Amino acid sequence: MKTIAMQVPTKTYYSPAEYLELETQAEQRSEYLDGQIIPMAGGKPNHNKIALNLSSTLNFALRGTAYDIFMSDLRLWIPNYRLYTYPDVMVVNTPLVFAENRSDTIVNPIMIAEILSDSTEKYDRGNKFRMYRTIPDFREYLLISQTAMQVEKFTKNDSDQWVLSEYATKESIITFDSFELEISLDELYDRVELS
Repeated sequence: MKTIAMQVPTKTYYSPAEYLELETQAEQRSEYLDGQIIPMAGGKPNHNKIALNLSSTLNFALRGTAYDIFMSDLRLWIPNYRLYTYPDVMVVNTPLVFAENRSDTIVNPIMIAEILSDSTEKYDRGNKFRMYRTIPDFREYLLISQTAMQVEKFTKNDSDQWVLSEYATKESIITFDSFELEISLDELYDRVELS
């Protein structure tokens, strides 16, 4: 007797509510983009060290102020593009503004940092940055290489234009415009093994 294998259709569209329900049970985090669930790759040691160096410096320097710092575990919702994502590092001017009916998803970061990898660099520079720019409070965006000492900082000026500043030596100092803080690339890349 011949057995016929049955093809189980794979769901191609998920509602935001379905995604959020699946995400609460998932072992690994995923992003959500307008109906699609996109698994997130795990970070490499350099990625984690840079994120920790940046968030630790931010946390120490901004303690006692009106800013909260988050590392990749707090979800961000961008309603214009129906995007749920987990930025590597975010700074939020308190109070936190949560997505409707959520206590684990915010909508009001003022600074976002993404640590670039081969698989995400094009997206982080292009479509993701375009989507981030629709966040009303968003003012500064850092793109940080994990293979070379190189940081690009985009700052929204008073004319709503995004201005690029580049940093590429260990003596270079990144100065933030949204809050009072400076960090050198030497500090940012502390204990990071560059190729």
